[in-house]
Amino acid sequence: MSRALEGVRIIDASRVLAGPFCTMILGDLGAEVIKIEHHQSGDETRGWGPPFVNGESAYYLCANRNKKSMTLNLKSEEGKEIFKALAKDSDVVVQNFKTGTLEKMGLGYEELRRINEGIIVASITGFGNNGPYKDLPGYDYIIQAMSGLMSITGEKEGGPMKVGVAIADVLTALYTCIGILSAIHQRHATGEGQELDISLMDCQIASLINVASNYLVGGIEPSRLGNEHPNIAPYQVFSASDGDLVVAVGNDQQFKRFAQVAGMPELAEDSRFKENRLRVEHRAELIPICESLLKQRSKNEWKKVLDDAGIPNGPINSISEMFNDPHVEAREMIMKVDHPLIEGLQLAGSPIKLSKSPVKVRQSPPLYGEHTGEILKEVGYSEEDIKNLKINQVI
Repeated sequence: MSRALEGVRIIDASRVLAGPFCTMILGDLGAEVIKIEHHQSGDETRGWGPPFVNGESAYYLCANRNKKSMTLNLKSEEGKEIFKALAKDSDVVVQNFKTGTLEKMGLGYEELRRINEGIIVASITGFGNNGPYKDLPGYDYIIQAMSGLMSITGEKEGGPMKVGVAIADVLTALYTCIGILSAIHQRHATGEGQELDISLMDCQIASLINVASNYLVGGIEPSRLGNEHPNIAPYQVFSASDGDLVVAVGNDQQFKRFAQVAGMPELAEDSRFKENRLRVEHRAELIPICESLLKQRSKNEWKKVLDDAGIPNGPINSISEMFNDPHVEAREMIMKVDHPLIEGLQLAGSPIKLSKSPVKVRQSPPLYGEHTGEILKEVGYSEEDIKNLKINQVI
């Protein structure tokens, strides 16, 4: 089967998570991805652990499959020339240096478009290429704080809390993918590339969705709700007799069915609870009633009853429970990867299910500099040239 992005070549000059996760998605879709790594240290995440397996960190492995790795000293003139030679025949450059760094190297968008009119340069920074914060470093944790996300995350009476994964990085990776694919589509019409200015801060703000709208439209300063939903009730964590589950009653018809299967059909006729708007207003009265009802059965009992009634619900799984769920296995959300150093390597699978160009692992997360010589030969360097580049610390 063909690959969706077959024939697209991407230079990945990014590191850590937002950029590498973006380029891994594009690599999963069939693009050729060349990962440029510092000639002395490589991607920082190679050292982020434990856990490590045969010297490879789990963190690095999660975001770098379907790529080739080459080392390159971008501060050297020869290194810059190699980068330009690659860019000349590439479609996209993804980079997450601090604002203006690539331009100072002579490798910014304006310079690259002189040698490749169709080049697309996706620049990922913490705060974007303009504004008072443009020169500040932007780490996911800082963005979660400054975007307001942490102010709405956590228990009502507790302190602000970050999300359990680097969610600003992940969202930025997804928005960057969308931008790159849009720019490729636009290039089909115009023949010209363009530069994408993507910031973690912008992406996290955009992803506040209804919470942002509640403030902008309703003038409501959002607060922490713990596991409650600001606009829907009952829609939160509850305790069954043997553990916790989420019950997400999304509309009035579902609430009627919930009241019925919970053994209190009169709840749906109560003037305080007949409509979602009223249930939100009278949340403090409704939730204790729901809590007392849900404690009367086990998680598995509620799962069957609520599923049969068409009411969204689910147990709160540990990561091990999730990966052992038969549905997760059926959806192929665990990928088995052939790796030169790690036997039986498994990685989280791709959620993108394409019927005619399915995602495949063509390349395991590459070893540091694994493909440097191969890539240099493709752009005309001989074995002797490559030896000299190593001696001169260009690669």
